[in-house]
Amino acid sequence: MTVRVGIVGMGFMGRTHLEVYARRPDVVITAVADLDAARRTGGGTVQSNITGLGGGTVDLSGTRPYENGLDLIEDAEVELVDICLPTPAHPRFVRAAIQAGKHVLVEKPLARTAAEADEIVDLAEAAPTLAMPAMCMRFWPGWTWLKDTVDQGTHGRILGVHFQRIGAVLPGENYRNGEVSGGAILDLHVHDTDFVLHLFGMPRSVTSFGYSHLSGEIDHVLTRYDCAGPLVTAEGAWVESADFRFTLRYTAIFEKATAVYDIGAENTLLVYRPGREPEPVPLDLTPGYDHEIGYLVDCIREGRRPQKVTLRDAADAVRIVEAESRSVRSGKTEYPELTGDDMKMK
Repeated sequence: MTVRVGIVGMGFMGRTHLEVYARRPDVVITAVADLDAARRTGGGTVQSNITGLGGGTVDLSGTRPYENGLDLIEDAEVELVDICLPTPAHPRFVRAAIQAGKHVLVEKPLARTAAEADEIVDLAEAAPTLAMPAMCMRFWPGWTWLKDTVDQGTHGRILGVHFQRIGAVLPGENYRNGEVSGGAILDLHVHDTDFVLHLFGMPRSVTSFGYSHLSGEIDHVLTRYDCAGPLVTAEGAWVESADFRFTLRYTAIFEKATAVYDIGAENTLLVYRPGREPEPVPLDLTPGYDHEIGYLVDCIREGRRPQKVTLRDAADAVRIVEAESRSVRSGKTEYPELTGDDMKMK
């Protein structure tokens, strides 16, 4: 069984997803949509803050091009709609795709606000089709290792973990307009907020420090998450220089070992233990996007709802980010607003 996909939005992330689909024998790229005519045929230019992604070439000669993504959604041959549009457009296009009976992959963040994200969740959970947010770090080699190591207690209890993600702000007015992008705290830092959620569940509170200097929203944030045990912190920022090398790393301190992941140091993961040389952990160098998309395609083919990451998870990540933003502005510890599902978990 092959899955026929249509991609709405052919910027950096849409092109990155396109390259992943093109590598899969169980996927047919049926249609693409973009306002830019050149991008609809695989041309045009896209810029990334991660070297080597989204810059490849895919033959789109047999793919139907659409200017309007809503027209693509109505294409009867498209089964999976991959939405890679600016964040404020996500609710409208997810809603249209679900109502048209399509499966959905939607880029992060799920929505500009938690309230909008909750509306998407309610609609999707009542639909027979499958929908998943593109929270790629849950699939990223080195990060999946951390999740497994924490869950299995391989090196004893985790005592503390710090995440750091700093990158050049992407070109284009959408990113510098905080009303659209949400600033770095929502567009970039949400990855680490989601991974904290993935590791430890909903934090009881957050204490955040930061400032705005590019978008009008928070563009540099440092947060401490109260996760009932370990010391958990994360830093995220946009910088002005296009030449800035993307920083993605974590340091995790366990009872019996310390692990350091650094994408900039040739994508290395080292484990430090007393009396031993640092031990490199062999990593699959395939980007998390491939594993993420492969997981959803398998779910579609097997008719099972995604569990590794859900739309509810993505909505909760936005909810935590909103608490972080409030904390930066208030100078106080703030508490994520709990949904009914969250309160049942307590």
